[in-house]
Amino acid sequence: MKTPRTGTGRPEHGSGRSVRRWLGLTGWLLLTYSASATAVFVSTDGWYAELAKPAWNPPGWVFGPVWTILYGMMAVAAWRVWLHGGWIRQKKALGLFLLQWALNALWTPLFFGLQQPGWALAEILILLAAILATIRAFWRVDRTAGILLLPYAAWVAFATVLNGAIWRMN
Repeated sequence: MKTPRTGTGRPEHGSGRSVRRWLGLTGWLLLTYSASATAVFVSTDGWYAELAKPAWNPPGWVFGPVWTILYGMMAVAAWRVWLHGGWIRQKKALGLFLLQWALNALWTPLFFGLQQPGWALAEILILLAAILATIRAFWRVDRTAGILLLPYAAWVAFATVLNGAIWRMN
């Protein structure tokens, strides 16, 4: 891994570096996991339970553990990029991360809250494109960060197909 730098472009040194690194990781974890707050819109009773779903629809209990792992990997990926110069040097890559994060948080209210699988499908296609752009940007800064986002892209690609199937079936 390249030498982490401060937002000023100078390398970090000393104990302040260690504190800043761990505070940074904490911040990325808090931010990333906060997207899951939109889960208040999720209910497997009522509207969603009555929807026709493909036979390959995962059971509801799978989503919590999968997203817990994916959000953790996303946070670590963003943190690793942030270590390479902070917001000043990595504004494009981190800006893409924030864009896909916001799109990620928006999908749940669209699908479950507003009960609009068609709009959610359009939105998740944009999300997938944003994730792929983020992977590319991260890969250029820190290959491990890019790799950490690959399972997320695969899961969202699967979710896109599932969303499309549910929309088509209903």
